[in-house]
Amino acid sequence: MTSGTVRTEKDGGGDDTYTPSARRIERERYKRARARRATGIAALSTLVTGGVLYLVITGSPGWQRTRETFFSAEYARMALPQVLDGLLLNLRLLAVCGVCVLVLGLLLAVARTLRGPVFFPVRALATAYTDFFRGLPLIICLLMVVFGVPALRLQGVTTDPVLLGGTALVLTYSAYVAEVFRAGIESVHPSQRAAARSLGLSSARTLRYVVLPQAVRRVVPPLLNDLVSLQKDTGLVSIAGAVDAVYAAQIIAGKYFNYTPYVVAGLVFVALTIPMTRFTDWITARMDRRRAQGGTV
Repeated sequence: MTSGTVRTEKDGGGDDTYTPSARRIERERYKRARARRATGIAALSTLVTGGVLYLVITGSPGWQRTRETFFSAEYARMALPQVLDGLLLNLRLLAVCGVCVLVLGLLLAVARTLRGPVFFPVRALATAYTDFFRGLPLIICLLMVVFGVPALRLQGVTTDPVLLGGTALVLTYSAYVAEVFRAGIESVHPSQRAAARSLGLSSARTLRYVVLPQAVRRVVPPLLNDLVSLQKDTGLVSIAGAVDAVYAAQIIAGKYFNYTPYVVAGLVFVALTIPMTRFTDWITARMDRRRAQGGTV
């Protein structure tokens, strides 16, 4: 088979050779040339921008002192093992709090979409919850839960900063996730409910088997974005005294008066966040392609 020739097999068993036209071959060659040109320009532009930034930063009067304070290789090697040990706490918080946030957020969303006057108190409470915790800054919620709950001296209530910090994260993020789920539920066309009810399904079974599966598929990308934000915000439990990656960096920075451990902790969180962000982008692009092709979303 020669170059530029496509051989296809017919149903009758014979072969049919298709040779692209000269115009098509020229068009494909032009597209490849444009792609190579765009790649080259992007690479050159990136190199020039990086070089300019490097010269500006390293040529600043305080660069030498800044490098010693924030980018010391010695303190980075010292801090990395302890930061990684503390990171295990952040990952456990992400796993446990992520599941709790998804469950509580879905329950709140369902409560806000219940129909009928009898469910008005439930809808009102769910609405008040989401409005309050979406408006309350996370740092204030953490301070209130971490220091306010132990001050009550309630019997049987934990004073563990990790549990209290995780509770504050769940309270705040479940309000955001609830709105994401609610948007997905309300995006399902009413005809889906009507068709399910005409088939004899109850309201609960319609919600479970018809509405929620479609709603959850539609809101996967924003849910993943919320989990990425939750991963970063697990570092805020350090204000309660929990030894996570941020607090481990704070201990070393306070001992040696060098801020390189903070940079190490930040880079570790960035290294965790980038794969999740790219996975979110891939999921979003995949769903967009299926939607454009008329597939089930």
